[in-house]
Amino acid sequence: MRVLGLMSGTSLDGIDAAILETDGEAIQGFGPAATFGYTADERGAVERAIADALADPAGTPASFPAAARAVTAAHLRAVEAILALPGAGAVDLIGFPGQTVLHRPEIARTLQLGDADAMAARFGTDVVHDFRSADVAAGGQGAPFVPLYHAALAASSGHAAPLALLNLGGVGNVTWIGADGALLAFDTGPGNGLIDQWVARHGMGAFDEDGRLAAGGRVDEAALAALMRHPYFGRPAPKSLDRYDFTPEAVAGLSPVDGAATLTEFTAASVAACLPLLPEPPTVWIVCGGGRRNPELMRRLAARLPAPCLDADRLGWRGDSVEAEAFAFLAVRSLRGLPLSVPGTTGVPRPLTGGRLARAPLAA
Repeated sequence: MRVLGLMSGTSLDGIDAAILETDGEAIQGFGPAATFGYTADERGAVERAIADALADPAGTPASFPAAARAVTAAHLRAVEAILALPGAGAVDLIGFPGQTVLHRPEIARTLQLGDADAMAARFGTDVVHDFRSADVAAGGQGAPFVPLYHAALAASSGHAAPLALLNLGGVGNVTWIGADGALLAFDTGPGNGLIDQWVARHGMGAFDEDGRLAAGGRVDEAALAALMRHPYFGRPAPKSLDRYDFTPEAVAGLSPVDGAATLTEFTAASVAACLPLLPEPPTVWIVCGGGRRNPELMRRLAARLPAPCLDADRLGWRGDSVEAEAFAFLAVRSLRGLPLSVPGTTGVPRPLTGGRLARAPLAA
């Protein structure tokens, strides 16, 4: 099938869209991929919903409907724009995971906003959505949800297992793939999220461009040690995070550059801290997501990990689009009743399918 996958991560830095040709087991080809932004008003609506959800994790805040409308409008624009690109052609299916505003698997709750029925009606194409709920309801973590696609990509990487795929978005997550195809996946800790919050707090932009702030600062070892004492690091895998499980308060008294350096080191240290949880040391770390574009973060990762760290783009992959491609891949798997998660990826008791189908209206 020719499938359009979408992804808007917790960093809220845009909607990734990518077209993939797949049967849900292997990758047959790639169509266009691009990233499209939220407007300031749309982003504000989503940020309000996130803040309200954090304040009342079990509730349904009044801000949700406006945020859902904002998410839907932005995604409809993204779909329209990518389908207009050269080489896009028609698609058979859309994978639309929505925008996560709360992820609390410990209370069996994960919330993604967005109107899949409106998307199916607008484009006359079936839409798979609500990928995570079945996993969480069955006792799984509901995240990370990309590992089965990581495994399909890794099969063509040319690198021998065991290997690790590291995604650095708002949160970091790793997929470990063994020589026998065994999978273990979990969130490693903060990715870019805390760094972005820190930079925005000081009015210095939305992120640390090229890692320049961090490169000009010094790591505060006491603050780093305090951050690494978070109980999350003592939990066994599989495990998952909400982006806001960590805060930058440990570096609140530091200068902007020293805070950025310390939080960047914290992301690298939290990835390295996952090594004892892996069945075997990876021979290579393949890095996807926006964090790979931060040379200072990549330098600090390389200093802490005992195997090479490769930008996914060096393998001919699209490092910014892997998660969007994954939800195209998972949409087909959902349609075919294939597992979307397995015990080693989310802790679900058995391989489990999921997702719901919003059908396109029948033509008159």
